[in-house]
Amino acid sequence: MTDQTAEQTVRYTLDNGAAHIVMTRPAQLNAMTPEMVTDLRTAVTRAREEGARVLLISAEGRAFCAGRDIAGAEPGSEDGGQVLAEIFNPLMQEVADLPFPTMAAVQGACLGTGLGLALACDVVLAADNAKFGSPFGKIGAVFDSGGHKVFVERLGTAVTFDLIYSGRFLSGTEAAAVGLVSRVVPADELQTQATAYAAALAAGPVLAFAESKRIVRAVADTATDLAGVLEMEAQAQSRASKTKDYVEGFTAFLERRQPTFRGE
Repeated sequence: MTDQTAEQTVRYTLDNGAAHIVMTRPAQLNAMTPEMVTDLRTAVTRAREEGARVLLISAEGRAFCAGRDIAGAEPGSEDGGQVLAEIFNPLMQEVADLPFPTMAAVQGACLGTGLGLALACDVVLAADNAKFGSPFGKIGAVFDSGGHKVFVERLGTAVTFDLIYSGRFLSGTEAAAVGLVSRVVPADELQTQATAYAAALAAGPVLAFAESKRIVRAVADTATDLAGVLEMEAQAQSRASKTKDYVEGFTAFLERRQPTFRGE
């Protein structure tokens, strides 16, 4: 299934359970306008409502997303916090809250709201030519879109401060090495590898993946001791063991064949 908005800011497809959202403003480095954010949120909602088993977000052109399209900004009169709260933050939260695996395939610039969108996904595949960072200091603005949380969790406070203060970028290779993103791939293989990965996840045990996603989010968002994690895992395993996918997985292993998971 394929759809594209009249403004051609976003393209959405759903194929065998793998939803794919593509940002299509390459001439503007996929910088986000309010209309584009609306289109992205509509596509995310469709993925959820149409039974997607995985979501991949990518972009056309040489950049993933350069952040907010500041051509529409009104410095001196706008409330930047209100802009975030009413336009951009709901998008980040909706992507982060999806119950199935989510992925971002990132090439070139990944800044501002684009960085927030990528980091709201579970897995980030970065091309070796990707650039991640916080150039907000150059325009007198504050790092946003959830970046403080993810940077501190994954990089620590010292590196976070340096990136914010200096405005320097991390390449895809550097970002993978320090744990900001999941892995780095050659730029000319990014889309192929991302699409294949998404297809493999869509064919996987998505109910079990959803249980792990809940646990990972809980561990990341709260102070949880080992006993608490062990209990969450046991409860999740109990729910998973009641699914048809669980039975299929064990049976296929014993029969030495590939399992066929159906999300049931």
